[in-house]
Amino acid sequence: MADLTSTDLTRADLCSGAYAAGLIQRQTRRLGHLQAEVLADQDPESLHQLRVTLRRLRTALGLFDAALVLPEAVRDRRIAKVARHTGLSRDLDVMRGQLCSTWLPQLPGKEQKALKPLLRQLSRDRKRAFAGLAHTLRGAPYLALLSKLQKWQRSPRFTPIGQRPLRSWLFEWQTRACAYLFLQGGWFAVDPSDNALHDLRKCLKGVRYSLEYLEPFGHAVLSDWIRDLSKAQDCLGDLHDLQVLEAALGDYLGRDRRRTLPALQQLIELQKAQRWGQWLSQAEHLLADDSRRALQASLLAPESPASAPMASDLSQAPSGHAVRSDPHR
Repeated sequence: MADLTSTDLTRADLCSGAYAAGLIQRQTRRLGHLQAEVLADQDPESLHQLRVTLRRLRTALGLFDAALVLPEAVRDRRIAKVARHTGLSRDLDVMRGQLCSTWLPQLPGKEQKALKPLLRQLSRDRKRAFAGLAHTLRGAPYLALLSKLQKWQRSPRFTPIGQRPLRSWLFEWQTRACAYLFLQGGWFAVDPSDNALHDLRKCLKGVRYSLEYLEPFGHAVLSDWIRDLSKAQDCLGDLHDLQVLEAALGDYLGRDRRRTLPALQQLIELQKAQRWGQWLSQAEHLLADDSRRALQASLLAPESPASAPMASDLSQAPSGHAVRSDPHR
């Protein structure tokens, strides 16, 4: 099965279903390649990439759901269940990494010593969390999910919408990707600990991944939006990581953490204030009428570039056959 080339992406008859099947195939391949690396547990980056790949797979399936007829076993909730098992291990990896590389070198010796028991506890927690993750990745439900995806890719089935040329349906796919972007309550949060920011961060990630998939066909301004969404997502991600760290410190030291680790607490609060200020600036820019109108205008007047930067990363799927409906889709 060949990769999509620049020529493939500029074909007027490239159908939505075939393009989506190529995206799904690429992410499924990456899951297969990453499994052994994650289970070896030698490099935390492998787990991070597995987590990203699961998110990108969910995004492709969700964005192009109306174009695809999938097996009952291939459902977002099943992939989400696997993704949740990766979450705790990844959070612990990030926390330990930040404590060791970012925070400890800036602390006085007394506070460094006070953190050693916490680091040992985090290591024990990470071992338990990873044992659960490994069980999931070796388990029958996850392996069956991958098998179903691979089998479907050999003879993918598309709905009538999936059989239509992607370019003539680009507006619908793009507007679906962005539909609820500005309706999230997190845009208007006034407190960095507001849970709505966590929901907004997940929304930003999904919109960004979706627009990246559609970028080869869209208006040039989409690239600017993808860059801005990525910056906003990173800022909210930093705020989330700081919250997770504070929660862990609170669980371990309780109310004594400010007395036991005053320098660390001060550093955390300083960085939180910096990230919060950056976020408020980014949110103001993205929410501005001019910014939103520019995005809306780009969806109405897409430009088709002569060559697509993503072409070498995407996989060609065989043409699927249209079906009228499937109660199990």
